[in-house]
Amino acid sequence: MANENRIEVNETSYKAAQALIAEVEKVVIGKHNEIVLLVTAMLSGGHVLIEDVPGTGKTTVAAALSKAAGLDFNRAQFTPDVMASDITGFNVYNRQKEEFEFREGLVMTNILLADEINRASPKTQSALLEAMEEAKVTVDGTTYRVPDPFMVIATQNPTGYVGTYPLPEAQLDRFAMRLSMGYPSEEEEINIISDRRGVNPLDKVNAITSVETIRGIRAAVQNVALEPEICRYIVQLIHATRKSTKLSLGASPRASLLLMKLSQAYAFLRGRDYVLPEDIAFVFTPGIAHRIVLSQEARLNRESQTDILSEILRTVEVPYTTKR
Repeated sequence: MANENRIEVNETSYKAAQALIAEVEKVVIGKHNEIVLLVTAMLSGGHVLIEDVPGTGKTTVAAALSKAAGLDFNRAQFTPDVMASDITGFNVYNRQKEEFEFREGLVMTNILLADEINRASPKTQSALLEAMEEAKVTVDGTTYRVPDPFMVIATQNPTGYVGTYPLPEAQLDRFAMRLSMGYPSEEEEINIISDRRGVNPLDKVNAITSVETIRGIRAAVQNVALEPEICRYIVQLIHATRKSTKLSLGASPRASLLLMKLSQAYAFLRGRDYVLPEDIAFVFTPGIAHRIVLSQEARLNRESQTDILSEILRTVEVPYTTKR
């Protein structure tokens, strides 16, 4: 991740972030860019939806990230019988004390893996909304803060729609980005099976950071500078999605804010304390593609969200800031 444009950044936080990426790569082979994007989302305070076919490492990368980051980790296997209270928590009556006591749900952790989230009912899916947006849950009128840091990594299979409840646009918009792991190459797959004979790959992962370290890195990321031209560039890209005749739904104002935070985090991982247009371009498609809806004409022409966003990146004028 070395960069010739690198200038003075928080050296301790920068090295910790690079070590975190390297530690996750011990387990998830051949997916450097995907891991970088996942760490970028975590450092920006965002949540991630990983959409891919079974067996491509979605669950493994989430577990590896939490262990390497030294964070608490809960996994929720979403099925139709999972209730909202399983996620948020619930009150039970203590007969000895003659009062209700709060029992924490799975959301009370640092990283929550919402495995196959589209197999849960809409009510259970929506139980995550408040925690994802406001870092809190409300149970029987009482509000409880979720741990800091908090991140949801949700997975879903894009091909198996039988018995599923597709995520509505309002919930998709809560995710900072959508990723796809993809199949490994032949050489990478040989390395995977050679590396895992009788061994749990997660056993090789060590805690590189801690809760306090991640908080410190996030604070450093928030200090990454954005020139006015860069802010305008972000807004112009988002507005271009709303003006496109190939889209029936463009990106929301929330997308502008999250795109800004993602670009700050990625610039930090590149060793800079300022954002360049190339940082925005790197996170633009994974950060925006799940927020837009194709028009009927675009569907008939078999165009994809990626195609349209690539076209927007080509057509929107790129600013040139003073810091190069």
